[in-house]
Amino acid sequence: MKKKIMILGASILQLPAIIKAKKMGLQVIAVDMDPNAVGFQYADIGINISTLDVKRVTDAARYHQIEGIMTLASDFPLRTIAEVSKELHIKGINISTALNVTNKVLMRQILNENNIPVPKFYNINTFEEYFYATKNFSGKYIVKPADNSGSRGVVLVENHEDLEERKRAFNYSKKYSRSGEIIVEEFMEGPEVSVETLTYENITEIIAITDKVTTGAPEFVEMGHSIPSQLEEHIKIEIANLVKNAIRVLGIKEGPTHTEVIVTKQGPKVVEVGARLGGDNITTHLVPYATGVDMVEACIEIALGNKPMLNQSTRKASAIRYFKAKEGKIKDIIGVDDAKRTSEVRNIVFTKQIGDKVNDIKSSNDRIGFVITQHEVVQSAIEICEEAVSKIKIFTEQ
Repeated sequence: MKKKIMILGASILQLPAIIKAKKMGLQVIAVDMDPNAVGFQYADIGINISTLDVKRVTDAARYHQIEGIMTLASDFPLRTIAEVSKELHIKGINISTALNVTNKVLMRQILNENNIPVPKFYNINTFEEYFYATKNFSGKYIVKPADNSGSRGVVLVENHEDLEERKRAFNYSKKYSRSGEIIVEEFMEGPEVSVETLTYENITEIIAITDKVTTGAPEFVEMGHSIPSQLEEHIKIEIANLVKNAIRVLGIKEGPTHTEVIVTKQGPKVVEVGARLGGDNITTHLVPYATGVDMVEACIEIALGNKPMLNQSTRKASAIRYFKAKEGKIKDIIGVDDAKRTSEVRNIVFTKQIGDKVNDIKSSNDRIGFVITQHEVVQSAIEICEEAVSKIKIFTEQ
């Protein structure tokens, strides 16, 4: 009889896990509140409920007698996974750790108390608290929700003396906070990376350090990644040690983490730690192209209680760049065939099609597609990727 795994989320983000689990010979039960979620087409069983509905997810998991539960690139279902794994006595993140990694305020407090470098920050609930907290910054600062992801609600305040700008930042970030709690933190300048890791039986392996490109101020939406990082070797060693310590003090004993780090003049500082795989095709495409490690399969094995295979069989480089287009309705897309002619171009994907509306890029949901490349040298992978993106023209109309 096939082993059963429940995957929380059936969107395009979770699709690689659903497909991989099927290839591994597992029976897949996918859960999503969207009845039209694409993953339902691939799963053996689709359950149309919210991944945050702990009771109904637990009841479904018990009914189907699952042997493992996981999510791929989303923070929100982690508390549900913790409750289900506790109730069914299966592998999974524990409840206290799930709280540590899904509340950015609590996360920062734990890291700070354990001397893990983080930005100066304040947790805020009211505008009055916000107003007084911002007086502690002499320059730029970031305002973000305490419990969201994908750059939603993140904004930079450049002129702390402009009351209207401060109000706009507060209201914008508050709108994206599920709990109503927001964070005000120092603006850190320096190269930004993410660190992809897998932990099994309290031993953490650094799989990749990923360089990042964003839109910059004020929203900092991620528009590109590349592996391996081009930072100096001694800085990468410092980052690796920092991340391993952060994982340890947060209580993550098994499973993946995606940690964001900024290398400041004072050294690397942790932005946040996600106890899940990195999104943006980092762990589903860039990591295997560059290292040969299948992090999705490894996470499925961990969820089932098995030891993952983490041998790096490839020593190459990979890069991704996202498309930019003017706001409006997509009228035409040309140049795709020309961009595909280069053998190093591995993937060209559009998440929006002709007729769809394009918005200004204020969160990752506003991006409309990407190009992924693989090469022996990381700088070449980046250059080929950017050249392929430039060949593709996206025409929009108001």
